[in-house]
Amino acid sequence: MVCIAFIGLGVMGYPMAGHLAKAGFDVRVWNRTTAKAEQWANEYPGKACKTVSEAVEGADLVMTCVGADKDLLEVFEGHDGIIANAPQGAILIDHTTASSGVAERLAAAAALRNQAFIDAPVSGGQQGAENGKLTVMCGGSEAAFTKAKPVMDHYGRAVNLMGPVGSGQKTKMVNQIAIAGLVQGLSEALHFAEQAGLDARKVVDVISKGAAQSWQMENRSGTMIDGEFEHGFAVDWMRKDLGICLDEARRNGSRLPVAALVDQFYGDVQQMGGNRWDTSSLIQRLRRK
Repeated sequence: MVCIAFIGLGVMGYPMAGHLAKAGFDVRVWNRTTAKAEQWANEYPGKACKTVSEAVEGADLVMTCVGADKDLLEVFEGHDGIIANAPQGAILIDHTTASSGVAERLAAAAALRNQAFIDAPVSGGQQGAENGKLTVMCGGSEAAFTKAKPVMDHYGRAVNLMGPVGSGQKTKMVNQIAIAGLVQGLSEALHFAEQAGLDARKVVDVISKGAAQSWQMENRSGTMIDGEFEHGFAVDWMRKDLGICLDEARRNGSRLPVAALVDQFYGDVQQMGGNRWDTSSLIQRLRRK
């Protein structure tokens, strides 16, 4: 039986690890908050571990889904970290949205222990994780990806190798850059409809059949019109992601004027107290009097 360690049981990692356990894999989990790991083990067949080193000992694959670069370095490096304690030949798969630089750093360290590393950020949000329909963007070797893909297929509907290590993170950056512009455009469009005295729902019903259609329009326009944002992908997380995008753009010479502006707009939403609101809450700053 394939043994899998899953490190990080947030809103994404918790159901992702659950899909693996339900698929029959031998799953061990670790979370910074021990109670969360114990809760998971009561809900799914698997073992809650008290340390990272305990979770990864003897594991064939190690999955991580934590917060940011600093969290990755904490769980991967050091005497008690993943690299030092996972066996040689293990495949380390990171689902965190992080920088391509940290992916390259961890891959180099893992290679010294004869471990393969795949950076594999995901898109699809909490709903996609719970339904096992995530998009997974991978960077790594063809050999490691071929072995790992059948496992990731249990929570991903589209699992693709984009290139060498770092390519997964860079693809996720492209995703977030595109979303930032789409959400701001949709926010302005709905705000304009409201100000013009139109029935915004009727407008969406019409224009969603044409070139303006998007995932954001189909899945977020209704809650945007109602002013409901206690769901989805938090503004704090989006700002973290856009910060990664803007840093990478400075390195590779890209110009991202819209993404930089929308990042500032999300800062306005944070000042309104919307740190944990869904990213579609950009419309609220336009509604301010």
